[in-house]
Amino acid sequence: MSENTSEKPLAGKIALVTGASRGIGAATAKALAARGAHVVLVARKVKDLEGVEDAIHDEDGTATIAPLDLTDGESIGRLAQAIAERWDKLDILVIAAAQLPTLTPVTQIDQKQFNEALTLNVLATQALLAAFDPLLKRSDNGRIVALTSSVGSEPRPFWGAYGASKAAFDNLVESHAKEVERISETRLAIIDPGATRTAMRERAYPGEDPQSVKPPEVVGDRIAELLVSDFPNLHRERVETPR
Repeated sequence: MSENTSEKPLAGKIALVTGASRGIGAATAKALAARGAHVVLVARKVKDLEGVEDAIHDEDGTATIAPLDLTDGESIGRLAQAIAERWDKLDILVIAAAQLPTLTPVTQIDQKQFNEALTLNVLATQALLAAFDPLLKRSDNGRIVALTSSVGSEPRPFWGAYGASKAAFDNLVESHAKEVERISETRLAIIDPGATRTAMRERAYPGEDPQSVKPPEVVGDRIAELLVSDFPNLHRERVETPR
């Protein structure tokens, strides 16, 4: 078996990861790069993206930073055009970026925060799927990994705003997966990372001991392993804490 297929099974693959500046997005980007993919890192903060890029380069991986605001639909289109011009395809799209509004009763939801969450969690997702669908179809086996939350399907008190956005997110990505499966090789997996040590988790559970939940690297490695082993369309999985 060659080095490419054994140590770098994703060599030659182009991957784009949103929310790549920290948490699960950053961990996933590093895990994909470690397996040979060239990773396009997408988030708003340049300095944080550069830190992830440096960490990837330190491990002999390759990455390109693409700082942009995903709530700006036109910027997503420009990024897709740039990737098309440089590589002419996209093999892997990981949708990890998300926004958590303040946890509050439904009757007290802040409309501005709710709108921001819907814009990033739902509208930006549709824009990503629309912009990168042609490039994923140019891949021999385009793969999409969409990170969800259990509150999208299991409503919880005070989580109504975020849960509603994730319910819409799930419906959107599932619909897309069913639309493309008969006309392309593109396949989609929906991953619930479960309790994970992230800034979003800390905001939601400020009194929790961070060491009591798994680090984002566990989720990133699982996503990378899933992409290496491959999956059927609409694969669903919850990443549990290792024992």
